[in-house]
Amino acid sequence: MRVLIVDDHESFRSGLRALLASAADVEVVDEAASGEQALALLPGAQPDVVLMDLAMPGMGGIEATVRLVRTHPHVRVLVLSMSDDDDSVLAAVRAGARGYVLKGARRSEILRSIRAVAEGEAIFGPAIAARLTGYFGQMGRVPDDPFPELTEREKEVLALLARHLTNPQIAARLGLSDKTVRNHVSNVLAKLQVSDRAQAILRAREAGL
Repeated sequence: MRVLIVDDHESFRSGLRALLASAADVEVVDEAASGEQALALLPGAQPDVVLMDLAMPGMGGIEATVRLVRTHPHVRVLVLSMSDDDDSVLAAVRAGARGYVLKGARRSEILRSIRAVAEGEAIFGPAIAARLTGYFGQMGRVPDDPFPELTEREKEVLALLARHLTNPQIAARLGLSDKTVRNHVSNVLAKLQVSDRAQAILRAREAGL
């Protein structure tokens, strides 16, 4: 199994590389310190599995996962992160990660997760699995207004974002200026507490927009 390690801490990458070197069926093909670097390395590295950290300078792991899954759907992403909060876990799942394991996991659990994801399974550590069970148990009980914090105009803009329209296209569709649309998009990102358009699109699609 060809593995690409993506983490901004060199010492952690070194330790993980040493751990994986002990497994006869795993080959570390390259390393990246950011999402941008990982996407640039993908065509040459041709990994089966990408071990993705979430919090990195520049492009973080969520955005990198979104782009990776869209452009290289055959590559599986396994998140390996210190973060165990609901927002991080669910954002990774929405982005297309096939697994989520905490960095403090045992060596055997990390290797088992890599092998499972490489074989096409979805795998999560015990604590993460419990969170997902609770989350999916709530599915089907969608509130009448999933985004009450947004104005009606901002909801229109979010719906068009979810269809991957650009700002000029949204402006033409709604009869607004480009500057007004930029302001609405900024307000939407701030109110939804997301960092970029891709995460806003994921939130909108999850809500059925």
